[in-house]
Amino acid sequence: MAAALYIYYRVQDNILPIRQQAETLQAEIEKTTNIKGRLLQRRDDTQTWMEVYEPVADADALQQALQRALTTRPLLAALARHEEWFVPLT
Repeated sequence: MAAALYIYYRVQDNILPIRQQAETLQAEIEKTTNIKGRLLQRRDDTQTWMEVYEPVADADALQQALQRALTTRPLLAALARHEEWFVPLT
């Protein structure tokens, strides 16, 4: 069953470098897993961002790819990233 991964975090400073790291991370994830991510910001709080990855058939492979990608993106890795996984209703 395909899942969706939502990762949210707050940005404070260095917004442009963090955005650049998030965008290159998503490009790397797409290249290695074929999952195209999206980067969103909260409508009423532009410092709350969310990465969305879907559909995810292999959650372990995506999580491993994200961990590898974060090792070269220290600004993103330093943020308190909160993961939420969702699946279709059964």
